[in-house]
Amino acid sequence: MKINVFSEIGRLRTVLLHRPGKELENLTPDLLQKLLFDDIPYLKKAQQEHDAFANALREEGVEVLYIKELMVETLDHHKEVKSQFINQFIEESHILSRTVKNTIYAYLIQLDHAELVNKVIEGIRTHDVEVTNHVSIIDLLEDEYPFYTDPLPNLIFQRDPFVSLGEGVVINNMMTEARQRETLFSEYIFKYHPRFEKAHLPKYNHRGARYKSEGGDFIVLNKETLLIGISQRTDPRAIEHIAAKIFRDNTSFKQVIAVNMPKSRAFMHLDTVFTQVDHDMFTVHPHIIDQLSFFEVTRGHKDVKVTKLKGALKDVLERYLKKEVTLINCGGTDLITSGREQWNDGANTLAVAPGVVVVYERNHVTNEALREAGIKVIEIPSSELSRGRGGPRCMSMPLYRDSTKL
Repeated sequence: MKINVFSEIGRLRTVLLHRPGKELENLTPDLLQKLLFDDIPYLKKAQQEHDAFANALREEGVEVLYIKELMVETLDHHKEVKSQFINQFIEESHILSRTVKNTIYAYLIQLDHAELVNKVIEGIRTHDVEVTNHVSIIDLLEDEYPFYTDPLPNLIFQRDPFVSLGEGVVINNMMTEARQRETLFSEYIFKYHPRFEKAHLPKYNHRGARYKSEGGDFIVLNKETLLIGISQRTDPRAIEHIAAKIFRDNTSFKQVIAVNMPKSRAFMHLDTVFTQVDHDMFTVHPHIIDQLSFFEVTRGHKDVKVTKLKGALKDVLERYLKKEVTLINCGGTDLITSGREQWNDGANTLAVAPGVVVVYERNHVTNEALREAGIKVIEIPSSELSRGRGGPRCMSMPLYRDSTKL
């Protein structure tokens, strides 16, 4: 299978999701901050809402793939990598005790592939396995924490571990320890899954890269221009590194625009404050516009050339799109409403075609503004999904979009 993503709005053909599972039920109040959640979603309801999301995409003709199923298929197709995958997962789970590592390996290796992938995602509790041959203090200390391996509740946000970019992918070295193991799935799937192993996908970054980046900061404006947020989760040096790679590989991208934004939980990624909904329309959190600055990264003599840009967001977009654009305020102009709806991912839309977007139904002010602008709005329920601080775009990674004109 080829990757083809040269815009945010081209007709969506194939998308990758993760249906939430028992990893959400392994969240506890004491672990919320460590695992990057603000609350504990009710799993049954969250699954119903996620199924509604997937069905809404299917009704628009989108092929929906699930990361868990792809990983199981990968192991089925290349059974010889099972042991390697388990060892890599254990090493990256930061277990200090060699005794516990060996016990966990023995536990995981005997599981079938579906059980293995489920357990890797939901986390291994200390009572899931019996460690009988303690020989050191470290062995005993491991039992004082409720998990031998932490759950991966953020896997629901498939936007972040990797980025579909043009005809290739950016596999990210994610900022937080809670999410770094998520990219193991990307690494194995793109290397070994039958859909991808013969596709020879260009890779513009790898999970062991020196600098941190996450997919929610990447917005593909068109086949020549890529926006990347300098955010709480993406290092500006990562942007320069990735830009240099896509220029060396002679892709169609001529410039990368780095967007410097406030570093806070509310604005963790660029797509939490800004997304594209049509050729010339974008949603934006109105109270962040004056806090953004822009840097153009282009091909340099030896590496890259960086130039600070003048102008506001609208000016920058019009410069590279070569047309007038409209910014639709998330929550309108009211300070309270815009703050509330941005927190509930009102600006985080997923376009399935030009002028057709999937949104959370709870952001009614933003959704009405989109309709008034002529956008077709597909609403999905989100009372539990929104507790994770991520909207429809955050939960999805497009793998194939039809190309659009500049």
